[in-house]
Amino acid sequence: MVRLALPIVASQLGLIAMQTTDVIMLAQLGPAFLAAGSLGFAVYFNVWLFCLGILIASASVVAQAYGGRDYRGVRRSVRQAFWVALTLAVPAMVLVWNGHHLLLWAGRGAAVAEHTRDYLQAVVWGLPFSFGFLVLRYFVSALSRPKIVMVALLGGALLNVLLDYLLIFGHFGFPALGVAGAAWATAAIQVGLFLVLLAFVLRDRQFRRYHVFARFWKPDWQRYGELWRVGLPVGVTVVAESGLFLAAQLLMLRLGTVNVAAHALALQAVAVAFMIPLGVGQAGQVRVGQHLGAGDHEGVRRAGWLALVIGCGFMVCTAATMWLVPEAIIGLVLDPADPVDGPVFRLAVSFLLIAALFQIFDGAQVVMACSLRGLCDTAWPMALAMTGYWGIGFVAAWLLAFEAGLGGAGVWYGLATGLAVVALSMTARFALRRRLGLLEHKPLWTRPGKVRSRRAVRQAAD
Repeated sequence: MVRLALPIVASQLGLIAMQTTDVIMLAQLGPAFLAAGSLGFAVYFNVWLFCLGILIASASVVAQAYGGRDYRGVRRSVRQAFWVALTLAVPAMVLVWNGHHLLLWAGRGAAVAEHTRDYLQAVVWGLPFSFGFLVLRYFVSALSRPKIVMVALLGGALLNVLLDYLLIFGHFGFPALGVAGAAWATAAIQVGLFLVLLAFVLRDRQFRRYHVFARFWKPDWQRYGELWRVGLPVGVTVVAESGLFLAAQLLMLRLGTVNVAAHALALQAVAVAFMIPLGVGQAGQVRVGQHLGAGDHEGVRRAGWLALVIGCGFMVCTAATMWLVPEAIIGLVLDPADPVDGPVFRLAVSFLLIAALFQIFDGAQVVMACSLRGLCDTAWPMALAMTGYWGIGFVAAWLLAFEAGLGGAGVWYGLATGLAVVALSMTARFALRRRLGLLEHKPLWTRPGKVRSRRAVRQAAD
């Protein structure tokens, strides 16, 4: 589990490092630019996450086929995942392109809406390449080879630092694009990541034998439908969580720009910590799927609970750090003595103290959600997430912030409440997996005559 999880965790850290770089550099331009960049990224990220949630179903389906030695099924699942990615690309680009209207609708966003629009209408061009990268990423991870993804994302994070420096501030003859510069850098990195992983899959001996692009336009409607059946609830689930944080940013917008900037800084620290249990959870999803495909129910149990122990164990450490030294964390970005940054600094520190209270719940809910996805159990977890995040978390955030008069702190207490409810319900569902019949799942296309050997997969390429 650790060998599989470490490259995935490093990949997640490389991914979040790009956004962290954007936050740090945009903070140098002032609170208004930081607020615009963080809001623009939040709109883009929610659309991207919804599509990621749908595409992540391919990791479970491919892992189950691989665990059951159905190598032809691996190949066909990857192809149909590309079909799903192409289906998602155009509507996702339309939503991101027009995402700045959400800020105008929320009220008090006109001052930053123009910068946010520039961000969204630049970053949108990287979306199709990002979806292709996700399909290939889940393909190599499902076959327990995630190291190339780690190398690509860490390299992309380093390149993003250079591109941000050049395009945000306009050094060495480049135009000073401000918020839009961070978006163009992100789009360029997404194109590069897809091309790097594509070249690897086409050249590596283990992956090229699957011929994932052979007869690319040949449909497999059962498999295509199964990816949507499993993936659509996951997309709704991840957007229910990330959308809760976007809604929190919109609530902060009603409290003023200083609250938005402070919220963005505290949320970035939380997001960095979240990447660890998310990576562990994705490793657990792969292992659960492989064991389920092989019919090893004891392996499913070990993989799920071990992922929970590792993910929550790390979050205990992050909670302690946020509680004991929040000033040092926020001080990496802002100077508390600065008259402009001082109010943002103090507010961000107070938010980080509240975040320390829900770190373990945040880790538990994502690990258990991933383990359930490994079982292709996504519909009920979606319902649990919607209830916990919005029926409880958002309502609590609104009441505590505006009715109880707690302001920004009330928003964060509401987030903590929602995460706790979802974590407990997801854990209970995984614990009851046998009683609920989750171990009896069979893919819709299961039929006699599957390819069962590595030699056969080379002979049966279609």
